[in-house]
Amino acid sequence: MHFNRRGLFALAALPAIALRAGAQRARPAFSSNPFTLGVASGDPSPDGFVLWTRLAPEPLAGGGLGDEEFDVRWEVAEDERFRRVVRSGVAVADPRLAHSVHVEVAGLSPDRWYWYRFGAGGDESPVGRARTMAGPESEPSRLTFAFASCQHFETGYYTAFEHLAAENPDLVLHLGDYIYEGSARPRVRAHQGAELTSIDDYRNRYALYRTDRDLQNAHAACPWIVTWDDHEVDNNYAAEISEQQGVRPDAFLERRAAAYQAYYEHMPLRAAQIPRGPSMTLYRRLNFGRLAQFDVLDTRQYRTDQPCGDRTKPPCEATSDPAATLLGPRQRDWLLNGLESSPALWNVLAQQIMMARVDREPGEGIRYSMDQWSGYDAERDRLMGFFGEGRARNPVVITGDIHSNWVNDLLLDFDDPTSRVVATEFVGTSISSSGDGGPNKEYAEGVMRDNPFVKLQNAQRGYVSCELTPRLFTARYRVLDSVTRRGSPRKTLAEFVVASGRPGAQRA
Repeated sequence: MHFNRRGLFALAALPAIALRAGAQRARPAFSSNPFTLGVASGDPSPDGFVLWTRLAPEPLAGGGLGDEEFDVRWEVAEDERFRRVVRSGVAVADPRLAHSVHVEVAGLSPDRWYWYRFGAGGDESPVGRARTMAGPESEPSRLTFAFASCQHFETGYYTAFEHLAAENPDLVLHLGDYIYEGSARPRVRAHQGAELTSIDDYRNRYALYRTDRDLQNAHAACPWIVTWDDHEVDNNYAAEISEQQGVRPDAFLERRAAAYQAYYEHMPLRAAQIPRGPSMTLYRRLNFGRLAQFDVLDTRQYRTDQPCGDRTKPPCEATSDPAATLLGPRQRDWLLNGLESSPALWNVLAQQIMMARVDREPGEGIRYSMDQWSGYDAERDRLMGFFGEGRARNPVVITGDIHSNWVNDLLLDFDDPTSRVVATEFVGTSISSSGDGGPNKEYAEGVMRDNPFVKLQNAQRGYVSCELTPRLFTARYRVLDSVTRRGSPRKTLAEFVVASGRPGAQRA
């Protein structure tokens, strides 16, 4: 599909643009350092990773570079001082990708750290650190990673990322809502402009978020594996259906194409993820030896419309519709086939929305979130049945979206509270969305009383720090008292473990 209005164009020819080395050009003189948005690495493999940056001396005004191409030098070294450079080259910062650069580095050693940097003209970028994955036949003894989501710029500072980076994890998984698309409503900090619709709108919003120093430092600390949720496009959207009533699907797909392109331009993603109009293949699989397999899901692009509306409400007959889907048939088959053939001891599903069917109204009433898996019972039941048959080793689901912390045992049959536990779900809170938040003991106790498979509920801000060994999956819930002021200390709210071969979470 080709979209030409509002300056949007088809991207079919861009893999060559994104990866080719540029012809020698005159040494540019930028008005200021063009590396205002920092650097990042992502999607590591046993022999490499993606390196990202974007030239933007005027980041909040479209970048400030016009239609000219620029050569960008890059280096990867075995040491922080770049005395042992092992890979280097020149990439093109092309205006059709907002002068972003995505370098797919290969030929490195598995399971080790590297340092990288960029240069353009007389300017140099900050230095980032990246690591490769363990080799496919290796049996690593340990992997650390953190997962996070939901970083509304207006409602708080990114202090949680400062603490996350200080932990020096091997990986970060970001589970969506990297930006928020709404119009400016100045609170702690301010967006610019109206609700996003055009490619220029989305580019400037990503640039605003990426100017944050704590976010930049977290990206530079280790590779990120990213996926989106809804706010990267439009709240609670479903495939070609907008949240707003009366928006034609073709008009919404034009907006989605702009949003997907800007997402790619600002994330450390491979050429395989370059969008084609309003379509972008984001679901993918990454392995860390035989210790862990990460299946990264997309629960927005292929879903059917929310069967009972997109809010939290009593269940309706349509929630059990066998034709309703979050994943779409192709992604679902890819997931199940990949889980069944996985060589990994731990199979981690990195996805956006809560999988457990949680009654969100303590007491006599029943209310489920229809935007989550609870609105699509048949698809969740199919996955729970797959787990129940033992066709995936040690499945663990990690989730974002709802600005609160949860630990859930996933049941074979959520209609039967005594049903067998077949997997575990760790739900992380937001980095900043919804402001300071806080514990609500009465609500948490009511939810856990009505949903005995829920082991934890808390609405403070923060992230989840995880450690994987052959014996245990450990999840540590890190929380902050405040995100509306800087400098809040980090606390560990709770620590849960899952033992290999024994689904279900236990307090450590």
